[in-house]
Amino acid sequence: MKRSIFQLPSLGSVCLPCRQRLAKVQAFRTPQKRLLTTTFHDLADTNPTSSNTSAAQSLADLSRAAASTVSNVPSQNIIPEAILRRPSPSLTNPLMIRPHHLHIYATRHNCHITLTAGNRDPIISVSSGNIGFKKAQRGSYDAAYQLGAYVMGMIKNQAMLDENYQGKGGHIRQLEIVLRDNGPGREAVTKILLGSEGRALRSRVVRVMDGTRLKFGGTRSKKPRRLG
Repeated sequence: MKRSIFQLPSLGSVCLPCRQRLAKVQAFRTPQKRLLTTTFHDLADTNPTSSNTSAAQSLADLSRAAASTVSNVPSQNIIPEAILRRPSPSLTNPLMIRPHHLHIYATRHNCHITLTAGNRDPIISVSSGNIGFKKAQRGSYDAAYQLGAYVMGMIKNQAMLDENYQGKGGHIRQLEIVLRDNGPGREAVTKILLGSEGRALRSRVVRVMDGTRLKFGGTRSKKPRRLG
């Protein structure tokens, strides 16, 4: 049989001095076994059954103590009452309020007015053709003026300026006006907003913007229409 390199020879086959020297080496190489447990009072328990039992018991005690600690914490201490009663900053901070938008698209042949909520969902969308104007009359100044008065009347009749309004988009706190193109309806709707029809809405306007498209490069434009 091949002897392992870590196996010492038998003490009966060597002389006395060598036997004493090998005995000291064997005693030095023999590890001392210690079973560690989770208890503080018995760190060197030589009985493995008692060590496993004490470890399992201590783990169970720790889990029961943690469960009792969590169950005893009152719910109101987890979330302070001041935070629960604090209103949403989007309702109190004017910088975080999403304003409504009034889009006025005035071309040479028609006029479109669209009122959108803060998330850009449309609430009112009408044009000159929806109030009875046909063909070439849709692009006139009078048609755009009547269209602006019609939209102001819808806003007033539906009480969109009232704080108790529960319709789509909520009541109008702030309003941004977006003007596009340079048709006759641009000046007509501006006169409506500056007149008596837009008095209630005028105080809530926070910005007036021009959304007219400007061509910059791109493909060749359509040939200009020339009459006469």
